[in-house]
Amino acid sequence: MSKAAQDIILRPIITEESMLGTADKKYTFSVAKDANKIEIAAAVEELFGVKVAKVNTINCLGKLRRQGVSQGYTAAWKKAIVTLTEDSKTIEFFDGMM
Repeated sequence: MSKAAQDIILRPIITEESMLGTADKKYTFSVAKDANKIEIAAAVEELFGVKVAKVNTINCLGKLRRQGVSQGYTAAWKKAIVTLTEDSKTIEFFDGMM
């Protein structure tokens, strides 16, 4: 059973560093933890109508947080940096951020 593209791409990551990558057609997303690079590339192509050249993924561990004597970890998540091909159009959502 394949997942829908909306279930794979959870949200865009809007940080200063990720916005610098948009000049090189590199876009950063928070993705489902069990998604692989092929599924991520297909989901981005389906959602935004672009051509994906490559996908880099990073598993981000949760950080330790404390409140008084109790402590725990924030949720772990997965980040994907998607590079588009040279002839591909840009993702309009990120163009409005610059």
